[in-house]
Amino acid sequence: MKSYILTALRLTSASILLVVIYTAIVAAMAQLTPERGAGEMFTDHGHTWYANIGQKFTEDRYFNSRPSAVGYNASASGGSNKGPYNPEYLIEVHQRIDSFLAHNPRIKRSGIPADLVTASGSGLDPDISVAAAMVQVPRIAAVRGIDRNMLYQLIAQHTEHPFGGLCGPEKINVLKLNIALNNL
Repeated sequence: MKSYILTALRLTSASILLVVIYTAIVAAMAQLTPERGAGEMFTDHGHTWYANIGQKFTEDRYFNSRPSAVGYNASASGGSNKGPYNPEYLIEVHQRIDSFLAHNPRIKRSGIPADLVTASGSGLDPDISVAAAMVQVPRIAAVRGIDRNMLYQLIAQHTEHPFGGLCGPEKINVLKLNIALNNL
């Protein structure tokens, strides 16, 4: 019995030590980022924004953001936990598709990028794919009376490329893109 208790205490001590070391490594790595682990904040027209938390944009004059399973509530981060064959989830996705098509009548159903109708795992993804931005250009150009080429250039300027060209897809921060759109 004594050997079991000692083994359990050693394992517990080692686990605590690993957690402390892991936390220290992550905190040290965060200090290497430009924001020193605090998140990217910026101010526009007197309002402070966090660029790394998804914001809701649904007006036709803006690039739409990715749907959120948590209503864009940063304190309630999480996905819906509904699988791709869940009837409630399928109804929700089909409603998003119908809504998107109503606002973008020139787009075919098959041309809608998945990230415009499905929520991310955290529910707070601030980014959309380049395809998701491109598919919205005709609507925004028509509503704002802007040349499409200006919007394509804006998308190109705000496209973030994968780290080292290897890790992840190209993406666009919707908040930064929409603020730049307002400043045109």
